Amino acid sequence: MSARVVQEFASPFEVKEPQALSGPVVCNSPHSGNSYPATFLAQSKLDLSTLRKSEDTFVDELFGDAVACGVPLMRAHFPRAFLDVNREPYELDPRMFEGRLPAFANTRSLRVAGGLGTIARVVGDAREIYERRMPVEEGLSRIEHFYKPYHRALRELIVNAQRKFGIAVLVDCHSMPSNANGRDERPRADIVLGDRYGTSCAPLFTDVIEAALRELGYAVLRNKPYAGGFITEHYGDPASGLHAVQIEVNRALYMDEREYRKTERFEALRGDLGIMLARLADVSASGIEPIRDAAE
Repeated sequence: MSARVVQEFASPFEVKEPQALSGPVVCNSPHSGNSYPATFLAQSKLDLSTLRKSEDTFVDELFGDAVACGVPLMRAHFPRAFLDVNREPYELDPRMFEGRLPAFANTRSLRVAGGLGTIARVVGDAREIYERRMPVEEGLSRIEHFYKPYHRALRELIVNAQRKFGIAVLVDCHSMPSNANGRDERPRADIVLGDRYGTSCAPLFTDVIEAALRELGYAVLRNKPYAGGFITEHYGDPASGLHAVQIEVNRALYMDEREYRKTERFEALRGDLGIMLARLADVSASGIEPIRDAAE
């Protein structure tokens, strides 16, 4: 999948929905967008290949069997380097902007300090993206026109699932580099599940995902090194019948990380993830009692 340069977006994201829901599962791929605005590229001092290091390349396609399993799939078209919806809406670094940020902006988070706020300052191995400071109005415009509509649509999918089944189970789909950094040659696990150490998702659902993947031959870890980001934390509230789990897939399983191309193992992995989703949808449709009103 080659990246695209666009003058403007017809739509910043896409929702693929099945004809009928098989269960309360919703899939979300927030970092697989590969349509790069021409104005953004003009602002950057990095080439397109370097900017793509923050992409979860092909992840939306990896989970593409979701719809056939009766599970809706949401995916971003815009790239993570342009705007990261897996952050708070206003995690912003004041050093990046010309003008004053709103008083409510979170300028002191660890993610902002690392250059990875809602509008990232760096990609890859801490490579600075921008040639110069951005007008604060532009940064706020990205949040209004991309971030907020994305989360409204995601919330609607989750609410619809809970309305039909009494609960909702969000699967937030990501990928991870095959090693932690360029100096670390140790292979990572095949897949890392993040449920905020059991606080964002009932153990039943994380157990089902892990058991299915292990049965299919994958090495699975939980919460280390990825416990789940803003989306997992924000939407996961098991006491209210809302469950969220993050899935990080090792890129070495399915792609050439240097060339941004699929390998021969891609289709097998896609099929296995479809099997896992089908099992999760089946179990989650009947496997846990939804929260009932106290008056009932």
